[in-house]
Amino acid sequence: MRPPLKFLDHETFDVVIIGGGINGAAAAQEIIGQGHSVLLVDKGDFGSGTSSRSSRLLHCGLRYLAPGRSIWDFVVHPTRFMTAMKMAKQAMEARAEFVETSSLRTRPLQFAFPIYQEGPYRAWQVDIAFLILKLLGPRNPPLDYHRISGAEARNMPLMNELRDLDRIHSVAVYREYEFDWPERVCMDCILDAERMGAVVRNYTLATLGRRRDGGVWPVVLRDQLDGATVEVSASIVLNLAGIWIDEVNATPEPNAKRRVLGTKGTHIVVKLPNSCAGYGVATLNSKREPFYCIPWHDLHYFGPTETLYEGNKEDIHVTNEEQAWLLKEANRLMPGIGLSEKEVRLTWAGVRPLTYDKAVPFGNRSRQLHDLTEDGMPNVLAMTAGPVLSHRSAGRLLAKAVAKRLRPQHRRQRPDYAPKQPPASDSSPALVSGLSTRLSDLQHGIQKEHAVTLMDLLFRRTGLGWRHQFSEAEIDQAASVLATERGLSSAEKWREIEAFKIECERLFGRRSSQDSFTSTIAGKDGDDSG
Repeated sequence: MRPPLKFLDHETFDVVIIGGGINGAAAAQEIIGQGHSVLLVDKGDFGSGTSSRSSRLLHCGLRYLAPGRSIWDFVVHPTRFMTAMKMAKQAMEARAEFVETSSLRTRPLQFAFPIYQEGPYRAWQVDIAFLILKLLGPRNPPLDYHRISGAEARNMPLMNELRDLDRIHSVAVYREYEFDWPERVCMDCILDAERMGAVVRNYTLATLGRRRDGGVWPVVLRDQLDGATVEVSASIVLNLAGIWIDEVNATPEPNAKRRVLGTKGTHIVVKLPNSCAGYGVATLNSKREPFYCIPWHDLHYFGPTETLYEGNKEDIHVTNEEQAWLLKEANRLMPGIGLSEKEVRLTWAGVRPLTYDKAVPFGNRSRQLHDLTEDGMPNVLAMTAGPVLSHRSAGRLLAKAVAKRLRPQHRRQRPDYAPKQPPASDSSPALVSGLSTRLSDLQHGIQKEHAVTLMDLLFRRTGLGWRHQFSEAEIDQAASVLATERGLSSAEKWREIEAFKIECERLFGRRSSQDSFTSTIAGKDGDDSG
């Protein structure tokens, strides 16, 4: 299931991709499709970094058209307006393509943007913004945009919970889409790249060496599970390591320019009244930054925050202060729901790998492709600020850059963007009563989808952990499948369970209390409301 690393020793590839997040996965799919040999590696599991911490919105790009504190920001800075138009167009195109080709991975949502009488935007400005989006993007799927009065909003689910209902001029209502879970989208790309011949490895650390005579880049690979080490060679290296891009560059060239500035986004997940299911709100927080209440199955999550992050990249979590701030903003938006710390089901945080720019204190959000020749690294490329939303266009951009530098040696193949599903097995028992994930799905994840740990299986391959609070019995059952497939001893199985609990607490736990894993994440009753 996991071939020894020694089989790659001294292999040569056209392209080595460092980083198996959403952009690395999309790049592998497109580049192998155009006839180049590809190796994709990630030091952790595929899609386990920033890609797994996104807001999950396949959004229409409305936020890009928000000019800042007033419409005059775009008038005074026309380049910002052009960048906003470009990013909004990318968002609309990405939204249309993904919904058309991967509808199984998306859910339509009804969103509302309340327009307050004293707010920074007027109704006519919002109308123009949606007209621009309509003109920039494909006709389908439609935005379904319309505007209702403040009085009508009082009768809508979720809208009737908003603050200051009597001061709402009107509400912009439109359709958004949500990724089922980004890690699965990442895995779909990787499995298709593998189908076309790409070599893919998770839990494999890649270290870029100094370029050799003849233009070949040595890349040292270290298996994170057994410590084995080999060296491969590449004509082109794509550094798509996200927030670790600068560290990867620094090994061969310690004086390489800084490329990444990280900003941290955090979310909290809560249970709102059942009538609110499927309804979301896009608004501005007290700092006039974008703020969302996003439906997620029968739950909702609030966020994100936006703060500079220069802390430990291996331990990114929601702090006590961040959770308290999100609760305050959620209650400011919907004072009637009265959320408190005890209502928080789980939390998550991620750091966006934005483009470092001295002129932009919080990082440039415009996607940038960096040719590192000027840093002494010819044929090494990096990408910053590439969101999950536009991963397919990012993959094609990277494939085009490779094609300019290297002639393909193999036949072209057509990528298959359809979601990759495990084989149907009605005879296999369900892991959780009443839910569709079966034990055979876990077996498939290990045998065919490179899952190594319980976290890989329960969150990144099946997505079940994002919406269900596991009982101890369910965790034990999943661990038994893992142990059987990987040939683990009883002691190794229990170590996997403990590692899963610790990682859940680290990534998703409520840091403002000392609740145990069982009460915070696992749940004693095994219900499916989490």
